[in-house]
Amino acid sequence: MLRRTGAIGALIALLTVLFLTPSAFTADRPARPAKAADDGCRVLAPGATAAAERAVDTACAQVAAGVWYTWGGGHGAQPGPTYGKVDPTDPASEHDPERLGFDCSGLVRYAYAQATGADILDGDASAQYYTHRTAARFTAAEGLAPLRPGDLLAYGTSADLHHIALYLGAGKMVEARQSGTKLMVSDVRLGGSYFGAVRVHTGAVEGPVFRTWGTGVWTKAQPSVRAARVYAFPGPTTVRVACQKHAESVTAEGYTNDAWSYLPDYRAWVTNIYIQGPAWLDGVPACTT
Repeated sequence: MLRRTGAIGALIALLTVLFLTPSAFTADRPARPAKAADDGCRVLAPGATAAAERAVDTACAQVAAGVWYTWGGGHGAQPGPTYGKVDPTDPASEHDPERLGFDCSGLVRYAYAQATGADILDGDASAQYYTHRTAARFTAAEGLAPLRPGDLLAYGTSADLHHIALYLGAGKMVEARQSGTKLMVSDVRLGGSYFGAVRVHTGAVEGPVFRTWGTGVWTKAQPSVRAARVYAFPGPTTVRVACQKHAESVTAEGYTNDAWSYLPDYRAWVTNIYIQGPAWLDGVPACTT
């Protein structure tokens, strides 16, 4: 009896281990990593391209990592975080040279470089909004209804866009906002200086593409030097040209030319003097209006 009782006790103990203490079978397994806190940074709506979703994921990974905003960050020779600079207009930037991170356009540049494998959005907020890689453009008056995750939200004026962010969907955006803060998820700010949004085309660019030259070259609302200014190219810029026409004659940089090109991504005109190539561009049709 004692031997049988001992055997029964051993069996009960074994069953207890099997059915009541499953941790006995996981003790040698690696523990699952704790789930990161949900900061809401992810694709929050359907309709985005795979590349746009990858751009969002890249930016959100930087949020999860607690990366700092730093003025001028992300504008090194290659996309990625860099140490920033002191912004003379912002006392909160005094520690930016000590912080590895991104400013607003540096984050956008890195997100799309990681998403596409190419540095397609190098430049500041204006250069990114006016990119020749434009799939669609939306005005501030159109609000959020037409937007998809990965679209770029721009703030400022046509001549001075000072901030840019990536849309997540559901009225949220991920941004590098200002010195003294880390990258964050914010509600989209539609009032005030919200200018509009652009959807990035990550494939091959269709249509004639040219390079400008010179610095501080203004585009115009009409093909005339007296027309309203739209945007000034800070330096050589890649542009799409939709068409060209003979209009007001311009003399500049030792050249005289009456040909003007329409730039659809800027919704503006520029004299052909500042476009690299012949006075009348090869392969560009004449404007019909």
